Amino acid sequence: SSQIYPIHLPRETRTRRALLICNIEFEHLGRRNGAEVDVEGMTRLLQGLGYVVDIHRSLTSQAMAMVMKDFAGHKDHWTSDSTFLVFMSHGVRAGLCGTKSRDETTDILSLDTIYEKFDNKHCRALLGKPKVVIIQSCRGGNVGSVMVRYSADTAVPPPTIPAGLEDDAICEVHLESDFATLHSSTPNTVSWRSPVTGSLFIQHLIEQFRNHACNSYLQEIFRKVQNAFGKFPQQLPSQERTTMLRKFYLFPGH
Repeated sequence: SSQIYPIHLPRETRTRRALLICNIEFEHLGRRNGAEVDVEGMTRLLQGLGYVVDIHRSLTSQAMAMVMKDFAGHKDHWTSDSTFLVFMSHGVRAGLCGTKSRDETTDILSLDTIYEKFDNKHCRALLGKPKVVIIQSCRGGNVGSVMVRYSADTAVPPPTIPAGLEDDAICEVHLESDFATLHSSTPNTVSWRSPVTGSLFIQHLIEQFRNHACNSYLQEIFRKVQNAFGKFPQQLPSQERTTMLRKFYLFPGH
């Protein structure tokens, strides 16, 4: 179907690859206790979906950018159908904290850098293929809940070519397309993490993918992750900067 991203190669020959960057130890910020649980859980999930996972821990913003550049240039993407880009760190409104970060302006990886490294200009091997971005971090210091008075009226209970053009063996494409991003929280709010069991967001994400990746497309799974926070008003995952042109089914086991 033209509405679904194609998976041309069989599981035996396609080379799915995922990137996971998790910052745990920082020079000036607190240690992200429980983050290793998130790494282990996400690694098992992605491997189960057929991805080889490149794992990097505790990097500066500059090192994160270099790792992304190298990963974007990996030859395996030519024989892959998609990629996952997973980032876990302390964060601020402007982006992700590197290991030398001390405030909202030092050693911060701008989120724009992620999309630039993997856009259709800089990562041709993933042109037209889903690029799934998962970001576990705070995005500010606010709590994501608000008190409202309940009443009976409350809704929430307790490439087509234009005519006349010819091609000369080149074509114009969107600079940035086929991204799907799920943040752990809305802008300016915190994300919650247990030192023992890891991040609430990653826990729910893993659960929903395991239960529904067999028959649901990606953004529907994202919606299920968001819905899992229905009784936890302090945090709500957010789908943002999504430029998917089709539905992406992972089809595990096929």
